[in-house]
Amino acid sequence: QVQLAESGGGLVQPGGSLRLSCAASGSIFRINAMGWYRQAPGKQRELVAHMTRAGTTNYADSVKGRFTISRDSAKNAVYLQMNSLKPEDTATYYCNRFPTLRADYWGQGTQVTVSS
Repeated sequence: QVQLAESGGGLVQPGGSLRLSCAASGSIFRINAMGWYRQAPGKQRELVAHMTRAGTTNYADSVKGRFTISRDSAKNAVYLQMNSLKPEDTATYYCNRFPTLRADYWGQGTQVTVSS
């Protein structure tokens, strides 16, 4: 059974930082690259960053240089360190394998709000 549990979101001022965490079931974590996605109100979900099992990372242009994805294989966990946050980063953030399939399960996500 796939389990994805995101946490660490909150309200932060522009320029602030947050660290998101994702606890993933072993079945999805061990065999897949993992990614962080986000969905803002009225917009489609988009890929923010992903990391292969070998450690190769890739970022959306909008977050490059500000966000860092990492994973802890011992804990089946994926993290997203977000620095220099902007109001346009406001969204619900999700983790999942990369790439995803249409029928994939999604967790509840964690809300990030950047506002003064």
